Amino acid sequence: MAQLVAGFGSSHSPMLGALSEDWQSGAFISRDKARAFVDLAGRPARYEDLLANAPAEAAALMRPESLKQRHADAQSSIAQMRSEIASARLDALIVVGDDQEELFDHGNMPAIGIWYGDVIRNAKATTESDPLGRARQRYQEPEADRDYPCHAGLARHLIAALQDDGFDLSAMRGTAGGKSEGHAFSYVHRFCMGADPVPIVPLFLNAYYAPNQPSPARCVALGQALARAIAACRMDLRVGILASGGLSHFLVDEAFDHAVLDALRRKDLDFFRHAPAHKLLFGSSEIRNWICLAGSMSGLDLVWANYVPGYRTPALTGTGLGFASFR
Repeated sequence: MAQLVAGFGSSHSPMLGALSEDWQSGAFISRDKARAFVDLAGRPARYEDLLANAPAEAAALMRPESLKQRHADAQSSIAQMRSEIASARLDALIVVGDDQEELFDHGNMPAIGIWYGDVIRNAKATTESDPLGRARQRYQEPEADRDYPCHAGLARHLIAALQDDGFDLSAMRGTAGGKSEGHAFSYVHRFCMGADPVPIVPLFLNAYYAPNQPSPARCVALGQALARAIAACRMDLRVGILASGGLSHFLVDEAFDHAVLDALRRKDLDFFRHAPAHKLLFGSSEIRNWICLAGSMSGLDLVWANYVPGYRTPALTGTGLGFASFR
């Protein structure tokens, strides 16, 4: 019988692919100046509004030595995540991630989808001149397209079990021409696994795009259903689940990010079911992937977590970089 033996959560921000000197150079400022934001209360804001209202300690947070230390802490967390996954000795890893117009577009954006092919392709990197572009390309393959192994047998079982449990799913085993796995999955392959990657089951959760984003309560229920489906699987497998994405962005919300990690530690599913809608906007919507993870982890304990407030501009925009492991 299959066993759910481990769970993981990891941010996948391009900040994690950027070099320390890119953080210190202000490479993200011009992009953030062009963004729309919501403030911590959920009100629309522009970069200039956030900059004008930044607290006095913002200047200290943007000192080169502070940026260098946070970058090093994030890279150390990735190394720890790689070690946590390797030590779990998994036969399969279900990766819950969102697709940002990579495999899907707005001609068809499924709320929940499962990949059941034998492999999934990551594309070769292109040449980029700017630091942010180079950071994104570190999620791609340095020399040629690469096919990564997937666990098609477990995927087919999950599709059948989740449908029996009341979930309507999209299912796919191949891509349209020129398409490849999105960054939520290529991050896991390129940053969190070694030379012998664990076969994955990509589970697509439309965290990002209205109008069919699953509610927080539905994400909890999906995680619970995944745990039931694994327990009912007759294959002899050690299975893990990884939430890819989050935490808060593009305005760092340290208080809510810590509340998410604390609720994971307490196994407080009511916290996740009733997560405020204004805390799940823009990139923070990827916290839905972690909410799904929370639903699946009732039988496991949080054994390691780290949090890096990834401030990258004087307006304190950036990404709350979260990492967690359950056993």
